[in-house]
Amino acid sequence: MRKIFFMVLAATAMSVQAQQEDTLKTYLLQDVQVVSTRASKKTPMAFSDVTQQQLKAVNFGQDVPYLLSLTPSVTMTSDAGNGIGYTSLRVRGTDPSRINITANGIPLNDAESSTVFWVNMGDFASSVKSMQIQRGVGTSTNGAGAFGATLNMLTENIGTTPFVGIDMSGGSYYSHKETVRFGTGMINGHWGIQGRLSNIGSKGYLDRASTKLNSYLLQAGYFGENTVVKLVTWNGIEETYHAWNYTSKYEQSRFGRRYNSCGLISKDANGNPTAYYKDQTDNYHQQNYQLIWNQRLNNVLNLNAALHYTRGDGYYEEYKRKRTLFEYDLDPEMTWASSDLVRKKKMANDFYGAVASIQYDNKSNLQAVLGGGWNKYKGDHYGLVTWVKNPVKALMPDHKYYDDKTKKTDFNVYGKVTYEFLRGLNAYVDLQYRHVGLKMDGPTDEIDWNVNKRIVYGMKESFDFFNPKVGLNYDITPNHKVFVSYAIAHKEPTRNNFQNSLNAGLEMPKAERLNDLEVGYKYQSKVFTAGANLYWMDYKDQFVLTGEIDQIGEAITRNMPKSYRLGIELEAAVKPIDWFRWDVNATWSKNRVKDITVQLADGSVANLGNQPLAFSPEWIANNIFTFNYKGMKASIQSQYVSKQYLTNTGFESYRTLDDNDKPVDVGMMLDGHFTTNIDLSYNFKLPKFGLKDATIGVTLYNLFSAEYDNNGWAAPAYTKENGNVVATGYGTHDQYEAGFAPSAPFNMMAHLSVNF
Repeated sequence: MRKIFFMVLAATAMSVQAQQEDTLKTYLLQDVQVVSTRASKKTPMAFSDVTQQQLKAVNFGQDVPYLLSLTPSVTMTSDAGNGIGYTSLRVRGTDPSRINITANGIPLNDAESSTVFWVNMGDFASSVKSMQIQRGVGTSTNGAGAFGATLNMLTENIGTTPFVGIDMSGGSYYSHKETVRFGTGMINGHWGIQGRLSNIGSKGYLDRASTKLNSYLLQAGYFGENTVVKLVTWNGIEETYHAWNYTSKYEQSRFGRRYNSCGLISKDANGNPTAYYKDQTDNYHQQNYQLIWNQRLNNVLNLNAALHYTRGDGYYEEYKRKRTLFEYDLDPEMTWASSDLVRKKKMANDFYGAVASIQYDNKSNLQAVLGGGWNKYKGDHYGLVTWVKNPVKALMPDHKYYDDKTKKTDFNVYGKVTYEFLRGLNAYVDLQYRHVGLKMDGPTDEIDWNVNKRIVYGMKESFDFFNPKVGLNYDITPNHKVFVSYAIAHKEPTRNNFQNSLNAGLEMPKAERLNDLEVGYKYQSKVFTAGANLYWMDYKDQFVLTGEIDQIGEAITRNMPKSYRLGIELEAAVKPIDWFRWDVNATWSKNRVKDITVQLADGSVANLGNQPLAFSPEWIANNIFTFNYKGMKASIQSQYVSKQYLTNTGFESYRTLDDNDKPVDVGMMLDGHFTTNIDLSYNFKLPKFGLKDATIGVTLYNLFSAEYDNNGWAAPAYTKENGNVVATGYGTHDQYEAGFAPSAPFNMMAHLSVNF
């Protein structure tokens, strides 16, 4: 009897072990899709990994840039002021158009602007297993060139057990988030379905800066002994009220920090707003499809291949006051008549392609990857006038006044090798070739007023880049490691770069080049970890934020022949006892453009020498205290960001006139700020009621109501006074030289998450 009992027990143990091994194999095979583009412990580069657990701890409705705000060298922007809606991410002062972003190794950057619009990716973080931010050039990847950072996201694995989860949050400014998560577990041992439905909304901190986001993610997979095939699809439907004009300090002094001039229809005799256009909204629908195949070929080889397709359709509608009708092809005789009108700018685009990689790991001293991808983009842009207050001729329904098209192809192939040639000493070589072809045709929405004709695209450009990366990583002991790496990267101009140069009558933009040297050290033990990373990023023809914005609120970048970013990133964490952890990181940097020039009011050009780069703070520091005890959790998160210049001229203010025609200096900076957030939560289980676990809590943002601006623009005039160049305004007050995007003062979100 005892023999039979032990045989049954052994068989049960073997069955459980086999199930655990199958489960582990299922998860590992799903992770293959990002192995080729991610950095590992042996990769000589600076990076930060963000786990699903860390994301869940802060994911209560804000967009991805705000969820990553406490990682090193990161700053964020928010048009609405509370992190929901149009937001962006900057790393080491580099603007979003030069941060490579992928999901499952597949490019997400918009092919034209090279930016990810997070507003089209509502609640995507709720379906993410992990994120990795590589600072600097990073490893070779697919899609847009990385000039400041790479954000690599992996969607969550399809689980082996069924579940249902509900996440809810609500708080200030009528902000709310509702998410339903579900999974079938394994069906017949080979199939699984998992998904999410989400709704996010907010009225925004700024007046009328509302956001409505509806989205879902659904994935279905087949799991074999050595094969995983998954179809992942997600969509985002967004409607946001415009908040991209920003406001001058003069407007804020009259109407308050929450003033939003977008949609203004009329004013009274004293200049006070009396009416706004209710349909001044941005509307977009984005649908993504990914078909992913991961194959274990043998003990040392894995294959990953994927097809992808993204469809985007949308428009934004605007009320325009006192516009010249000739701009809209509504005044053929050029009578210079003007009128209020309503216009719609529409776009429709298709983005599709394939990526693949094969990975070799001998489980000893050699890892190698061969990969690449091919992607194609087709985009249509056109504008309609739907209403004119005082027409000079009959308005045809949906009058079209411009229609241009863009086509772009992107091909890359890369090879990576990590080889341990001495015990603990690894050499890393990463070589990439990338080809980009860009074609733009058709009439644009801009007029060349020198000849009174509409600007027409007619360009075909191609770029070929070789991007090498080499480095050494030395594990001195199990606790100490050092690394050094050198990388060269290139990036092509975007559609916006060509468009803005044409509109301003400037020479065509050039591709940019970056030489990136990184040297790092890390210490790690069970209780304490610390690290330092020194970087030197030397640019040729870097696309630098100028401080100007275009007519739809997008930041303008232009080539600067010589510029650099020099900095040091410090990180440390200590966990002296089970219930307390302290994390801190800080970045000091020196960011300069060399021999910056400005055009003076008399048409001459002045050289201002070396000046600070715009939107590049010298100091960024984050501090996190985390307390965990018997389900109770408290997290205190603080961030300091030093002042930021809005232009590359070094001017902190400009001279204008007040109401009494007296000279007054007006600030032209984003002031430094210190903010603190506190999250309090309690986790508990009720297995008798089928509740696996539940978490209830509240997050307090900007606890001390720091008044600061997260973004801005500036475009003053320049002239000479007593032989010195000075920045000046264009008239009285400061309504046309600089604008600011205020952040919300103290606000809060309550949240509840339950899992069945």
